[in-house]
Amino acid sequence: MEDHAFSGFVQQYMRDLATALEDMDVAQLQDIAEILGHARLEGRRIFIIGNGGSALTASHLATDLGKGASFGRRRRFRVMALTESIGIMTALANDVDYSDIFVEQLRNAAEPGDVLICFSGSGNSENVIRAAAHGDSIDMTVVAFTGGDGGRLAQMAEHVWFAPSKHMGRIEDVHMVACHILGYYFMELGD
Repeated sequence: MEDHAFSGFVQQYMRDLATALEDMDVAQLQDIAEILGHARLEGRRIFIIGNGGSALTASHLATDLGKGASFGRRRRFRVMALTESIGIMTALANDVDYSDIFVEQLRNAAEPGDVLICFSGSGNSENVIRAAAHGDSIDMTVVAFTGGDGGRLAQMAEHVWFAPSKHMGRIEDVHMVACHILGYYFMELGD
């Protein structure tokens, strides 16, 4: 590998990432912060889902809200990443269908008024789509973090936040920055 090829790649990646960060929709992110704040105030549950890298983003946001923005505070987030239980996910994938790994968990625990946060870079992950459809059918607030054109998820979610990129790596980068903005907003400015 030539040094200049790698350094050129890094510089271009960083320029593209900086552009995506500059183009973030801050007003829509603020709307999502308000949804989270209301859920905390009203004691509503927040369920977070995603596949692959987005599964880890879901887990990370749940950790930031459930520990960082809740520990030692009067008001706490009731948050759960449905990406965490390997046992239930693999049982459902094996015995039912991988497309049902999130919707079946929601059927066990979600109620009207709860919040469902969906991460899907493409917006076309079938298990996320099914969960969002279920959430909508029981009057959950459905929030989608996606990228590109948003796929089917963007058409069905009540609140959609787009990472302004078509490159999956940068979509996931920007989603993580958005999660840190939300998490640290409640850690540093929330009560």
